[in-house]
Amino acid sequence: MIMKIETKRLVLRKLEDTDAERMFLLDSNPEVMKYIGVPVLTDINESRNVISMIQKQYEENGVGRLGVVEKESGQLIGWSGLKLLTHKTNGYQNVLELGYRFLPESWGKGYAVEAGIASLDYGFNDLNAEVIYAYAHSEHEVSNHILRKLGFEKTSEFEEPDGICFWYELKREKYKSNDH
Repeated sequence: MIMKIETKRLVLRKLEDTDAERMFLLDSNPEVMKYIGVPVLTDINESRNVISMIQKQYEENGVGRLGVVEKESGQLIGWSGLKLLTHKTNGYQNVLELGYRFLPESWGKGYAVEAGIASLDYGFNDLNAEVIYAYAHSEHEVSNHILRKLGFEKTSEFEEPDGICFWYELKREKYKSNDH
């Protein structure tokens, strides 16, 4: 697994134990967690557990979400990237899924799309994926907009405890012809 992806404004890298504080800022923010379907974290140790869970995914699956650092500030502003869905989601299992989560102060700057393109390039070029999936809560307009902007197509809907989610897929040939 690669250690680092650089874009114009961002560095995507493996999450480290020292990221716990910034991760906790993300995971304890009700605005960030609004459409995630899990409760807001209240203890930094929970964020430490999340990081070690992701580090375990790097080892076991060769892929996992990456921390996103804003080059200008040097701060971790969220995470993005691919993970292997090991638990069945919408009937799919052992497929690559794109996800992201950013702190509110970095919203609206195009970072999710920038990090998304880098992650998709990695998935299709380095991991040789044929298709990459994603999903978003039906009411999360921004996230659905981002996925469409990245070229994802909505193929179905499924129900989660907190509401309806839209399921997306992006095939390799469709991505390549989008001319990224």
